[in-house]
Amino acid sequence: MSQTTQHDLIGIADVAAKIPKFMSKVPNLLTGLKQAYLRTPNTPAGLGLAFEKAVKRNPNGMALLFEEQKYTYTELNQWANQISHYYLSLGAKKGDVIAVMIENRSELVACIVALAKIGVTAALVNTSQVGKVLAHSINLVNPIAVIVGEECRVAVDEIRNDLSVAPERLHWFADQATLIDAGKAPKGFQNLAQLIEQFPKFNPPTTQSVKGKDGLFYIYTSGTTGLPKAVIFTNSRWTLAYGTYGHILNLTPDDVMYVTLPLYHATGTVVCWCGVIAGAATLAIRRKYSTSSFWKDVQKFDASAIGYVGELCRYLMDAPPSDLEKGHRVTKMIGNGMRPNIWDKFKERFGIEEVLELYASSEGNVGFSNVFNFDNTVGFSPTPYAVIQFDKEKNEPIRNKKGWCIKVKKGEVGLLVGKITRRSPFDGYTDPEKNKSVIIKDMFKHGDAYFNTGDLVRDIGFRHAQFVDRLGDTFRWKGENVSTTEVENMVSEYSKISEAVVYGVEIPNTNGRAGMAAITLHPNAVLDEQDCKDMLVEFKKCLPAYAVPLFLRIQQQVETTGTFKYQKSKLKEQGFDPEKTSDRILVWLPNSDAYCDLTADILSNINAYKYRF
Repeated sequence: MSQTTQHDLIGIADVAAKIPKFMSKVPNLLTGLKQAYLRTPNTPAGLGLAFEKAVKRNPNGMALLFEEQKYTYTELNQWANQISHYYLSLGAKKGDVIAVMIENRSELVACIVALAKIGVTAALVNTSQVGKVLAHSINLVNPIAVIVGEECRVAVDEIRNDLSVAPERLHWFADQATLIDAGKAPKGFQNLAQLIEQFPKFNPPTTQSVKGKDGLFYIYTSGTTGLPKAVIFTNSRWTLAYGTYGHILNLTPDDVMYVTLPLYHATGTVVCWCGVIAGAATLAIRRKYSTSSFWKDVQKFDASAIGYVGELCRYLMDAPPSDLEKGHRVTKMIGNGMRPNIWDKFKERFGIEEVLELYASSEGNVGFSNVFNFDNTVGFSPTPYAVIQFDKEKNEPIRNKKGWCIKVKKGEVGLLVGKITRRSPFDGYTDPEKNKSVIIKDMFKHGDAYFNTGDLVRDIGFRHAQFVDRLGDTFRWKGENVSTTEVENMVSEYSKISEAVVYGVEIPNTNGRAGMAAITLHPNAVLDEQDCKDMLVEFKKCLPAYAVPLFLRIQQQVETTGTFKYQKSKLKEQGFDPEKTSDRILVWLPNSDAYCDLTADILSNINAYKYRF
């Protein structure tokens, strides 16, 4: 959120006006807070325990809907239990890791619940990963097994020789309702649906032994140093989410939450699903987001709530009006990234009453949620944090004469940092050096420690904030974090390219930043029409679709600073405007199979939002 007005600032009177509607949520919220804040690292906690409680509350109610598949809480629980018992029979124990690479479908949900019950950490692999990136992501967490859906099998098959997993531990699900038809496993894979058939359906004895400090998920995030990093998401952090905004959403067994977001991301699998489990409600999922099918599915599943990211909201607003977007039950939505300029319009057009916008990072220790239902804010935070003055040029906090950091005033923008305490721990990355780099010590007094979120926010008062921007080389596009170093490495492998500098650029009316690469060619090399096709083919092979640069800028040489750092700030400022550079600029237009030269007409159409990137 980069826009604000004086109207957005929040005071005690504004909060007081929201209290009457908020009070109806209080009983449920108090129940959640009790579960969230009475936990310790050594008390039973987490998804497995919460799911079993939901089964007891609503045994015959629908837990999961996918396409034409329907599973009650009892049925889904029994299925997950069979998977749990199978892995226990293999000797799987608390602290082990199993990589899971399945698109949004029933088998993925069952696996997540199953592994949570036995204390095995599920490494939720991004299903768009391929090649070196995929091999790195799996090997990074040293899994004892890999569970792969048929839809992702080819990608895993291509790198299986690079994996440090025993060949007999490559487990496979057919791309169908495997409880009805297990299918036939391809060569080199074990059919997990068949393997679990004879195992018991009762709850495993391990659920109560899973503690808050134990790992629940690994969620992958792209950082500034290249390949994806695995961020541990503990059962304690999940319980905190479950106890807070999970209960704030106030769902009941009559509610259906429709989620099209990938469940390998925290927004889908934590933010949205914890609200469903808290209310013993129904989770309805779609394999991949589709604008044309969105309201059809809402009607089909009789959804009453939806999960979102900013990009999804933009797509829905861009779509022509339809009768299907009216007359539905949806009044609530939960997610992040709603743009201020469409907030009111979105609510009015689609009949939304409550936008539970929130802020959290997979690795961080501070979160905000819009508990009072204000517009244009990521909400309120009960956790200890500060918004401090930050020097973007020096890339460091501003300190006063005594050496202490300085908090911004109400209405001002600064760096968001979360205080590290016993109740708000920093669980961190798999890389200890990375952990050190994101902790700031001695901020306001000797001995304190804060997690550096890397995000700029605006303090709008009463412990509310607006998201403004993300620092560093990582940028966000299509709801995904894009590592510039990772893309630079892959782009530079093209035979005619000697060097690449990657950065994000803003396209009018879109969320996040699109990828742009300033490239230099080998001596005497020239990019011809065939190269414009071949480059795109190569980039698509080695990068997820969201990470493929939309723009290429061909430079004679890459400009660097005196310390040999790329001058990315200058490149970002010039963007893809031909008026600001004499360099040749190429663009990958939607539905095109090649890069083409960016002309004045194309630029005009981009700015007029005639292309749907």
